[in-house]
Amino acid sequence: MTPAQFISKWKASSLKESSASQSHFNDLCELLGEQSPTAADPDGTWYCFEAGATKTGGGGGWADVWKKGHFAWEYKGKHKDLNAAYAQLQRYAVALENPPLLIVSDMETIVIHTNWTNTIHVVIPIPLDSLASEDGIRNLRWAFTDPEQLKPGRTREQLTEEAASDLSALAGTLHSRGFEPKRVAHFFNKLLFCMFAENIGLLPPKLFSRLVDGAVRRPKYFEKTAAGLFSTMMEGGLFGVEEIDWFDGGLFADTDVLPFTLDELYRLRRIARLDWSQVEPSIFGTLFERGLDPAKRSQLGAHYTDWRSIMRIVDPVVLAPLREEWA
Repeated sequence: MTPAQFISKWKASSLKESSASQSHFNDLCELLGEQSPTAADPDGTWYCFEAGATKTGGGGGWADVWKKGHFAWEYKGKHKDLNAAYAQLQRYAVALENPPLLIVSDMETIVIHTNWTNTIHVVIPIPLDSLASEDGIRNLRWAFTDPEQLKPGRTREQLTEEAASDLSALAGTLHSRGFEPKRVAHFFNKLLFCMFAENIGLLPPKLFSRLVDGAVRRPKYFEKTAAGLFSTMMEGGLFGVEEIDWFDGGLFADTDVLPFTLDELYRLRRIARLDWSQVEPSIFGTLFERGLDPAKRSQLGAHYTDWRSIMRIVDPVVLAPLREEWA
């Protein structure tokens, strides 16, 4: 389902909450490329519709959707009071293992409420029309795949540290299996570029992430599929039904892919789900160096300078004189 189809369908819908909620959620899963609750968890043990819960203060009820460790979701009919829906979810939260996100929707607007302890409460409204852009659906993608991205107080520097740490740990497992450091470093540069490219629009949305998701389900196909993507990026053309631009520069002049274990693929999937558009590009050289030498895993601080520190030099030395000249 395309964003335009989703928006058109639910803008025109006049169905009541009871008739529309599960259909709306299933359509949303299709839009985001995520499995529906019944497909992902047939037993309903960690992801389901109508999750039974005991209300704080007594009595029982049901959250319309629950995904363990991600969210509880409550629907209301169009133009109904979403503040009341949020209050209802708050009463269910403890029984649902305190999910980090409490989400309410009336099919025209989705509102995400953060629910972490010891953090400020942040409200993220997502109007129906905003789903026409990738920026508009990014917060929903994070809700389904990586709620930590929505945690209040997380900074770009923290995300960069996390990406560097996770990639270094993954490189370490390959070194321990005897792969030559230069080969590991070059392979990781290709992975890193793919993750960055899909998040800034140089590759089709979530193309590499979808490749890794498929590899987790069928690990034996990872090498062949990744090599196919690298080859297409080297020459340009079609990868499946997706059109890929030609990437110049020689990075993909070879299609070498290292074999990953299932555990390594799970790690790669977690890394790929980070928002690489928010990772500081200044860290890329350090990550390459770490790929060459695992002993340098702890040296991030020696090489990485955050954006604000850089601008303390760049602004007075470069930008201020330019502004004065232009004025």
